[in-house]
Amino acid sequence: MDIGKHEQGTVRASAVLLPGRMALTDELVSLSLRPEIDVGPEPHRKPLTDAELEVLAKRLFHESTGAPLWVFAYGSLIWKPDFDAVEARHGATRGWHRSFCLEMTRWRATQAQPGLMMALDRGGRCNGVVFRLSDDDRLGQLRRLIRREVGTIEDAATVRWIPVATAHGLVRALVFWAGPTGDGVSRKLPLETVAQVLARACGHVGSCAEYLYLTVKHLEERGIRDRNLWRLQQLVAAELVAIHGLNGAAGSH
Repeated sequence: MDIGKHEQGTVRASAVLLPGRMALTDELVSLSLRPEIDVGPEPHRKPLTDAELEVLAKRLFHESTGAPLWVFAYGSLIWKPDFDAVEARHGATRGWHRSFCLEMTRWRATQAQPGLMMALDRGGRCNGVVFRLSDDDRLGQLRRLIRREVGTIEDAATVRWIPVATAHGLVRALVFWAGPTGDGVSRKLPLETVAQVLARACGHVGSCAEYLYLTVKHLEERGIRDRNLWRLQQLVAAELVAIHGLNGAAGSH
């Protein structure tokens, strides 16, 4: 079965309901990019060991109980998945919303210019995509997901199962970075503050502005608009225009 077969009609119908062009463009995003050196793991964070990864993968494998394995994607997993999906559906989960609340000084940021990454925080509703993974090598696919998404054993607490509503019924899906707590989490930041950070932070894999741009762009392509992210991309575009002394409105670039 082709990915997206079940949602094709929904995507086309919804896309017409999303007027307006993004203010954040390829050209503006390119201004946020610069070469940075990876200085390696942060000293206060101990990377997940192979043994810890294996324990977590086997736990999730057993918790999947042999039922179809769904993964809820709300950010980069939509546009850069690291699994073998055989089906994709629009999905909505209540009690969660997207939030740039994770402080970071690596990947898309540096110690000198910290950044913010997205997670799911409590409250509201989040529209995204649920992917059904192939049943072949399920344990191996879980290992790949964990290696990509979970940096330390403490981060494993943000991996959970959530109910996701789809046009074909409710599914139980695995989600990463839901409800992070502790040091390095900043909640309820004003969008203007978040935009200032995202427009300036860049690391060895890219910039925070690029991450936002790709997320909003791919959500729009699927007929999904997150009101806060839409406003945020406008604010980041305006920040980049101001930083680089460009004339005219952000949306004109």
